[in-house]
Amino acid sequence: MSTVILDRQKRVVLNVSPRKYDFLMELLRNFDFVQVDQEEYEGDTREAIITNLKQAAKDIKLIKEGKLEGRNAEELLNEL
Repeated sequence: MSTVILDRQKRVVLNVSPRKYDFLMELLRNFDFVQVDQEEYEGDTREAIITNLKQAAKDIKLIKEGKLEGRNAEELLNEL
């Protein structure tokens, strides 16, 4: 689902099916009383998430085999 945020005096958040997103955006742009400010979602795509999870699984396997050095949870938390 895509999220459309319309902001002026009030904010409306719509979750829109990817198949209907372009149609909805075109429709909204045709209303003279609606201002559409599109913001690109900065998160990963579904494909990127799946690729990252597959790579993480490979890394875990390599760490267990001793072919890759892992790091402890405390290090990771300190980074955040």
